[in-house]
Amino acid sequence: MLYPANIESKIDFESVRIHLQNSCISELGKDKVEKLSFSTDYESIQQLLSQTDEMVRILSNTDEVLPVGDFFDLREGLSRIRVEGLFFDESEVFELRRALEAVRKVVDFIRKKEVEQFPQLHALITGVSLFPDLIRRIDSILDKFGKIKDNASHDLASIRRQLMQAQSSASRTLHQILRKAQSDGYVDKDLSPTLREGRLVIPVSPAFKRKLSGIVHDESASGKTVFIEPAEVVEANNRIRELEGEERREIIRILTEFTGFVRPYTDEILDSQFFLGEIDFVRAKAQFALKINAIRPRIDSLCQLEWRQAVHPLLYLSLQKQGKSVVPLDIQLNSNQRILLISGPNAGGKSVCLKTVVLLQYMLQCGLLIPIHPDSRCGIFSRIFIDIGDEQSIENDLSTYSSHLTNMKFFVRNSTASTLLLIDEFGTGTEPMIGGAIAEATLERFNQNRAFGVITTHYTNLKHYAEDAEGIVNGAMLYDRQHLQPLFKLEIGNPGSSFAIEIARKIGLPEDLIADAAEKVGSEHLDYDKHLQDIVRDKRYWEKKRQQIRLKEKRIEELLERYETDLADINRTRKEITQKAKSEAQLLLGEANARIENTIRQIKEAQAEKEKTRTIRAELKEFRERLQTLESESIPAAQKKPNKKLSKSSVQQSGNQFRPQPYTAGMSVRLKDQSTTGVILEIQDKLAIVAFGNLKSTVQLSRLEPLSQNQLKKEQKKIHAVSTVTEEVRSRKLSFKSEIDLRGMRADEALQAVTYYIDDALMVGISAVRILHGTGTGALRQIIRQYLSTVPGVKQFRDEHVQFGGAGITVVDLEE
Repeated sequence: MLYPANIESKIDFESVRIHLQNSCISELGKDKVEKLSFSTDYESIQQLLSQTDEMVRILSNTDEVLPVGDFFDLREGLSRIRVEGLFFDESEVFELRRALEAVRKVVDFIRKKEVEQFPQLHALITGVSLFPDLIRRIDSILDKFGKIKDNASHDLASIRRQLMQAQSSASRTLHQILRKAQSDGYVDKDLSPTLREGRLVIPVSPAFKRKLSGIVHDESASGKTVFIEPAEVVEANNRIRELEGEERREIIRILTEFTGFVRPYTDEILDSQFFLGEIDFVRAKAQFALKINAIRPRIDSLCQLEWRQAVHPLLYLSLQKQGKSVVPLDIQLNSNQRILLISGPNAGGKSVCLKTVVLLQYMLQCGLLIPIHPDSRCGIFSRIFIDIGDEQSIENDLSTYSSHLTNMKFFVRNSTASTLLLIDEFGTGTEPMIGGAIAEATLERFNQNRAFGVITTHYTNLKHYAEDAEGIVNGAMLYDRQHLQPLFKLEIGNPGSSFAIEIARKIGLPEDLIADAAEKVGSEHLDYDKHLQDIVRDKRYWEKKRQQIRLKEKRIEELLERYETDLADINRTRKEITQKAKSEAQLLLGEANARIENTIRQIKEAQAEKEKTRTIRAELKEFRERLQTLESESIPAAQKKPNKKLSKSSVQQSGNQFRPQPYTAGMSVRLKDQSTTGVILEIQDKLAIVAFGNLKSTVQLSRLEPLSQNQLKKEQKKIHAVSTVTEEVRSRKLSFKSEIDLRGMRADEALQAVTYYIDDALMVGISAVRILHGTGTGALRQIIRQYLSTVPGVKQFRDEHVQFGGAGITVVDLEE
């Protein structure tokens, strides 16, 4: 229920409607705006808001553009052709083709979007017909400019061919006559044939009209030129007119036949056009939301109003043009404080605050996004009653005060626990003491009805009543006493002063007059007003201090985060250095093995000559000392392992290891310094054909080394283990879900589940996961985040976006 009937003009919702209509590109969209109405159905409001929010996300994406433009109103034409014998004209057929193509483009555009991200827009395209056969039929008769094609029918092609021949023949004859008349001096040299009543004629001066035989069809307005159809082309022109008539009749036949084909689909085509109107309407709402920085807030199916940084949209647009900004409004109405009583100076923003509340709540329940902070919470009211402005009426014998009392009577009788009341200048218009008493009694009745409301007043007795009454809270519009100007900021908790003395002094009333007024009102009242001002001043001071503390805390958190990031970078760098050192150590060990093999080979080739062996051993000892020096320099002390002494026995063992063995077909071998194993199929001199699995390859014998059965089994076990682990990781990756739901678990159960979940995520290489823990008291969220801060593979974690769960979901980014 809404009161009064002209509530939309009272709150200036009509201007919002005009903004929406200006954003529409079709009459169907504008009709939808006109039908936009207040709703109390929670599900319906949620659906409308979701549609607009999804469209906002589409319009905000600059990479893709919603295909709009050819939205035509076909309702009149479709209604007319329901009657047999009536038909579309060429322009209507062309508009129909463009409209059907627009439907196809919009439907295809939305279908490409993910259903999970855009469920409401996908619901809109459900059941929409696309008519591809109808589009092809139109393309067969119309060209790209919307004109009937020559080949639309066999008869039309023949008629137009004859018409072109007749026109060409008549034109040649006429030009011959014109050139002769010009040479005879009857017609000026710069004139050419023209058309009159569809017939080719020659413009001639009246003095020479008898010189040309033919029919005079017309003369100029000045009478200085007559238009003669020469007798030689009369028959040709008659034939042209006949062919043009045949052409029109054939076109009508084609259009009539096409209209008969379309007639059975009239209702489906009309539905598709209403779909375009709905898309246009939703798009207009989204564009308006982007203009005013509106969002889809959290809505609960109860009566509440907890807003942060709410902005009057029309005031925002007006001040934006002037390069100014709006002071946002923070307001809270809930079961504990249902009625907010706002007091403060005149022109301090009380009425703007009131209109901001009613306009935003009305827009919300009409399915429009509103400009408030994402952390705000909204509710649904079944009734909105307002008393704003002057309702005096000479016809109805109502004074200003009488009109206010009439509204209060309606409010008292009809207000319920789901009613939102907006009353400006409560109780004014009559003798202050009686008016204040009636206002207090009325306010008490509203409170008994458990109604919600925002009420502005200057009456002190109402401020006292609000301090003591449960469910009512005082609020004040702040005023800068030093600069004598309003701050337009609402502060809930204390009543406000009217600052009458200060404003009178600012305007320039004489000081003696102000002093007399202060004496008449009494020191008690002035002291009360002064105390209110002092309270407001002190509260502003401590609010400023609190804000400074918040900024410092934020700075500390940023520094802490930066230090944690630096520490993570240091740990990562240490790991990289360690890994690099290990790699260099592996290279050194590989070089050592190669040097040992080379030494053994040289000893064998020298046939164990003592002098030669002593020289080789000296070289080996020198290399070993150099190797130890390099290793001690390249590997950190913490990572260093004791080196095995290269003794004679180890050299001997290495010699035994590398003693060449005869190779035979069927022998198991592997490539040196690699783990790839195979079987010799055939030996050709110093080459061997080896089967590595299903692959055959020719390899030099010097690159092979034989494998015993035990060594072969070990290599196969390694390969099997690697493939098993790989298969296990692949299986886990396929079955891994990027979201875990912990709601309902105890803290220890949830922590264990998160531990296993994060381990699996790191193992399979997932970049980001979501943990659903709910809001509740916040204890589970804190425990989980404390654990995440200790996991090395976690880059960062944060709250989910408010539209997808907010603080009830933690998004975790992992190192890849």
